[in-house]
Amino acid sequence: MSADASDLKGRITDGLYGLGWGAVKKLPEPAAARLFRTIADQTWKRRGKSVLRLESNLARVVPDAGPERLAELSRAGLRSYMRYWMESFRLPAWSPERIKDSIDIADVHHLTEGLDAGRGVVVALPHLANWDLAGAWATTDLKIPFTTVAERLEPTTLYDRFVAYREGLGMEVLPHSGGAAFGTLARRLRAGGLVCLVADRDLSSSGAEVSFFGATARMPAGPALLAQQTGAKLLPVTLWYDGPVMRGRIHPPVDVPEEGSRAEKTSAMTQAMADAFAGGIAEHPEDWHMLQRLWLDDLDPRGEPT
Repeated sequence: MSADASDLKGRITDGLYGLGWGAVKKLPEPAAARLFRTIADQTWKRRGKSVLRLESNLARVVPDAGPERLAELSRAGLRSYMRYWMESFRLPAWSPERIKDSIDIADVHHLTEGLDAGRGVVVALPHLANWDLAGAWATTDLKIPFTTVAERLEPTTLYDRFVAYREGLGMEVLPHSGGAAFGTLARRLRAGGLVCLVADRDLSSSGAEVSFFGATARMPAGPALLAQQTGAKLLPVTLWYDGPVMRGRIHPPVDVPEEGSRAEKTSAMTQAMADAFAGGIAEHPEDWHMLQRLWLDDLDPRGEPT
């Protein structure tokens, strides 16, 4: 693709997202829900690469599922994914009461006890349901500000839209690329703050290898390293949709092993995090929005997506 064509595609993409944030939040909710369900169903019917990849990923999660069951799950998965986008476009217009009424999180004491004790807390989530809604709930209902990172998107204007959107929900957003993010996150944790990271897919090719649904995947080592270096609690969180409400669970802390090298401790902690993710994904596979390659045997020999 030429530079001019790439730039045009970027401007169009940015414009579409801008239209989404500007127009979708003004639609009556039933109309918005119908629109995004229609988009999901039409996308699913086209059987494009993302849909086929989602189905392939779900086949690992539900290995006994036949073709019809996998098709049902992938269709439900697209609807869940589009619900995430519909809610995200509308979240800036939601009242604190609406946010509170839309989410029910169990075992919140794992989070509040760590913060009340003056310890930092690292919350790690997979791509389940709507992690932005969970973040908005933390900042509005619990009144807990937090820091997160965001993958740099192209064009830059699109990345800036995402940052402005999440900052508008009360989050501090750091760019994923560059070495400064880890140091800033560590400082926030040492000050007793909260860090939230989506952590079921490694973007750096330097993550920790884990056993995930019977095969090897790579997940970010950052949550485990931050917990080791700062003394913060590491809490896996899983989310799922239940009718009009999104539910979730804050899992017990992943402890730092008493023995072993830093690499061994990081590996053990990341595996424990992955195990918690796997439990939540297995219970609600239709809400796992993993439309990219994840397992190492789905990558090319250089470890890059193909």
